[in-house]
Amino acid sequence: MDPIKYFTFSMIISISGIWGILLNRRNIPIMSMPIESMLLAVNSNFLVFSVSSDDMMGQSFASLVPTVAAAESAIGLAIFVITFRVRGTIAVESINSIQG
Repeated sequence: MDPIKYFTFSMIISISGIWGILLNRRNIPIMSMPIESMLLAVNSNFLVFSVSSDDMMGQSFASLVPTVAAAESAIGLAIFVITFRVRGTIAVESINSIQG
């Protein structure tokens, strides 16, 4: 197994996730999709390290990543709903004015 190919693929996914966050700063749900792709890149890195080193720890961490992604999505959706109810929009420009 050549892990360099898989690491390159993971790096491309991670860089496209960072690029997506930097380019899409208008709408919060669209900003959360590149974060999910970066979690996918981390998950694939865990799996490649696990297979290349014959260790099960990477696979066990890879099973926890979807749990973190689901929790992030649930909390983000709750924030979206509350922000939409209070402000009437989920545009990032109006959220910048929130001061706590």
